[in-house]
Amino acid sequence: MKAIVCGAGQVGVGIARALAREGNSVTVVDWSTELVDNVVTDLDVQGVVGHGSHPDVLERAGARQADLLVAVTHSDETNMVACQVAHSLFHTPTRIARVRAQNYLDPAWGDLFSTGNMPVDVVISPELEVGRAILQRVETPGAFNTAVFSGGRVQLLGLRLDEHSPVAGSTTEQVMELFPDLRLAVVGVQREQTLFIPKMHDPLLAGDDVYVVTESRQVRRILDIFGRSSEQIRRVVVVGAGNIGVYVARALERAGGVKVRLIEANKARAEAAAESLKKTVVLHGDGLDAKLMHEAGVREAELVVCVTNDDKVNMLSAVMAKREGAERALSLINDRGFEGLRDALGIDVLIDPRATTVSTILQHIRRGRITGLQSLGGGQAEALEGIALSTSPLVGKTLDELELPDGVALGAVVRGDKVILPCDEGRIRENDRVLLFCNTALIPKVEHLFRVSLEYF
Repeated sequence: MKAIVCGAGQVGVGIARALAREGNSVTVVDWSTELVDNVVTDLDVQGVVGHGSHPDVLERAGARQADLLVAVTHSDETNMVACQVAHSLFHTPTRIARVRAQNYLDPAWGDLFSTGNMPVDVVISPELEVGRAILQRVETPGAFNTAVFSGGRVQLLGLRLDEHSPVAGSTTEQVMELFPDLRLAVVGVQREQTLFIPKMHDPLLAGDDVYVVTESRQVRRILDIFGRSSEQIRRVVVVGAGNIGVYVARALERAGGVKVRLIEANKARAEAAAESLKKTVVLHGDGLDAKLMHEAGVREAELVVCVTNDDKVNMLSAVMAKREGAERALSLINDRGFEGLRDALGIDVLIDPRATTVSTILQHIRRGRITGLQSLGGGQAEALEGIALSTSPLVGKTLDELELPDGVALGAVVRGDKVILPCDEGRIRENDRVLLFCNTALIPKVEHLFRVSLEYF
């Protein structure tokens, strides 16, 4: 496949890296010579300097032969026009645009992005994607990462083991013996900087980040067994009334049963949030003001969500909230250099909007055979859900007969409402949804697994 990525920022580079790693021909377009030089030096891609919406620039990038255009510049308008030009002049088959401004996404203008108007096949809103990711964390408060597959029937949980965890030091085999009716698959462990697929006899150690696949109805029990259970969330404090903060507050209002307080330093933004939200108490002030944090009730809050546009404010607000007595704190970060500070600062969850956006875009690019995707472990691994086609070598094999390569683990098989885990007996049938966990380097092979012979390996 030949792909053009407009925008050499963090998201653009992440998309280009993923596509190039899978053997696609990728050209990155950006007006910054420095950014283009950097991406061409770091990745096996081509670069073109210029504005991604200009016809001559897209032509130089090879738009006439391109199968895909992904526009993720910092300008919504540039992204949309790039898709329009690619469609109208070069007939590029698939066009994806990142759109931040929520006014464009209002349901009242639902026809805006149709082929006859602004021909964008997939519109990605980072704020909405991050907001949804935060809400998933609200539903599973004991996990630092969570992803839902097969229409909510299956969940993947990221669980941090500490010295107080009941299963710390145990093997997966021992856990299954202690809880014979427990339905789970331990598909990955990140120990220090290394992410690997554990064997049944490998011990799970304190300090490990463990990735577990289970049926959604067993999530609460698994959180208890792994020592990560938390009280049901009834009080939430949100720091930052931008698109993400308001989206989260509004969603919690709709869900009901949760008291939300929102802190915003910008007076105009605080007033706008107060007008748009019905039940949320909006406080105007600095998220780093200890007195205001106390007034907002962080001491009684089960969760504090820090989502301003400043990473340092988010992280410090989260630290202050935990010090004041908040049960859990979540911080949005854009600079991946801060990820290593999570444990030292005692922050429970860090959300990287770049990684969230990249995962969503890749899922749409792979649509057809891949129906779900989640990037994990800082990009070291992915969980991919795909449909087993009639030509797939998976079809007809029992779970015991699967000979997956090192670096690939089976998470679950879903057939209608039935969930089959590796601990079950079963045979994969045509049109089953198959969830696999794999090392990032093996993604191309996993994708082929849904349609070619295992002799490919």
